[in-house]
Amino acid sequence: MRSHPAEYEMASPGSLEGVLLLMNEEPGQWLPVAGATEVMVLFSAGKLGARRLVNLWGLAELREIREDTGSLTLGGGCTFSQIRNCEAVQRHFPLLAQAAAWTGGIANQNRATIAGNIANASPAADSAPVLLAYDAELELVSARGTRRMAYGEFHLGYKRTALEPAELIRSITVKKHFDGYVSYGRKTGARNAQAISKVCVAGVGRVQQGRVQDVRIGMGAVAPVPLRLSSVEAVVLGERISDAAISEARRALNAAIAPIDDIRSVAEYRRFVAGNLLEEFLRDLAASGEGLSPALARWNALPEMEAAEELLACCGSQRWAQELTRLRPFGSDAVLFETSDRVWWGLRSEDWEAAFRSHPRIGERKAPTVATKQSAAWSRQEQEGVHAQNAATLAELVRRNEEYEARFGRVFLVCATGKSAAEMLEILKRRLENDAATELRETAEQQRQITQLRLRKWLRV
Repeated sequence: MRSHPAEYEMASPGSLEGVLLLMNEEPGQWLPVAGATEVMVLFSAGKLGARRLVNLWGLAELREIREDTGSLTLGGGCTFSQIRNCEAVQRHFPLLAQAAAWTGGIANQNRATIAGNIANASPAADSAPVLLAYDAELELVSARGTRRMAYGEFHLGYKRTALEPAELIRSITVKKHFDGYVSYGRKTGARNAQAISKVCVAGVGRVQQGRVQDVRIGMGAVAPVPLRLSSVEAVVLGERISDAAISEARRALNAAIAPIDDIRSVAEYRRFVAGNLLEEFLRDLAASGEGLSPALARWNALPEMEAAEELLACCGSQRWAQELTRLRPFGSDAVLFETSDRVWWGLRSEDWEAAFRSHPRIGERKAPTVATKQSAAWSRQEQEGVHAQNAATLAELVRRNEEYEARFGRVFLVCATGKSAAEMLEILKRRLENDAATELRETAEQQRQITQLRLRKWLRV
């Protein structure tokens, strides 16, 4: 049953000082509310237990992003849109920008705040693994003063935190010592956008002389609280990443996590996927220490215009190719892959659309005129599973493609490698139910996956 507004009281003191004084007068009686994305879900379901709410939305003291030579500080009231679009976040903390882009749809990102995401204390929160991997520090504030705490110490149990009854999260600080690190972030869910995680992982690391010099891994949705996987890190720190080391790391992970069966997934699936994601990160980290492939070394030395032109086979966005070229030289294939993702998520929607236009329709062999010769060849390879299907499935795919184009104004794009026509048809039907903003983000994620696969092919050509 939906809650009735008359049963609730909302106070808006208008300043951080006023909020803290009110909360201090009656500790534990006032629920701080900013974007209210979680609160309104509970309210609509008739499950919002708190009856007295204090409004934090728009408080200037909580919305500031401060950068200095050694760190970046985000006010607790910063929205995920602010974070996603912040150039300093994109440059120094790409996983945080990536997690901000994962958090719900665009409307939610415009309202949801990072402190709210943390204080809500969901073990599946998208920002949590990233903040753990980056060793974030929290500033907690009350009318009695402030205190600082490592984010890794904040979660005490399921939906329990170290916040005292009259405290708020004022800010989150991350140190700038991850430049040159390999970054890895993955989220698995029922779909690529607006889905609560089944498993999410964030990892950063650096390899020197073939051995892991530093590694930090955060994981969510696999225990009552978001986890920093210290026991897993200890297995590989100082070691060469071999098959034996990866097997030992997976055993340590299995001992560290405690996934559950719930409405989104089952424990067995979460264990399996968590191990696979950990292994993928460690193999990327190992690859970063292998130095330059011959293809990357050659490309690093090309003239700028020629280098950018060569990348267009991997992604048809001129701006992506130009920006990636500008950031040369890359010291390893893995750093190139990570930087590609960071550049991609920092682009504008019109740059994404330019990349989308370089792909043929699913089921068509003819590539658009804007596609490079290599891109057209790769598109044909990627769609090998389409043309072997029966005529009825192909006809339905054509019809749904037309419906998609009429609705969204672009061709339907999916990472087709290894997928049959029937599988792509089911994906297409589901995505026809998306709103425009959700579908744009989902298409962008598909292009990111295609780009990563093609970059790997390009380095082998």
